[in-house]
Amino acid sequence: MVFDYVFELNGTDNIFWIFYVMNLILSAIAYQLGFAKKLPIAKNIIVYILLMVGTFVITIFSTVMRMPTIECLIIIILVLGIYRFRLHRERKNRSDVQEDNA
Repeated sequence: MVFDYVFELNGTDNIFWIFYVMNLILSAIAYQLGFAKKLPIAKNIIVYILLMVGTFVITIFSTVMRMPTIECLIIIILVLGIYRFRLHRERKNRSDVQEDNA
């Protein structure tokens, strides 16, 4: 679905790099929502470099084999966003209850 839309807008010019940037942004958001922990800056740089390399491989699947990687990343981001929102709301409610008991 996304591939066809981008292909209609841009043709074949730079389609690999367009999908690479889209995959990289969505992968970074999914990483931040679901898996990121407080790391020192050097380790954080290494993680993002490895994310960039992995995204290159994912982009090959996305463009050459036309697998729906962008659509899957969007769904992953939605699910992780809902999870984080509910976790935040539950922690807030729990802290409110503890303050009321004090």
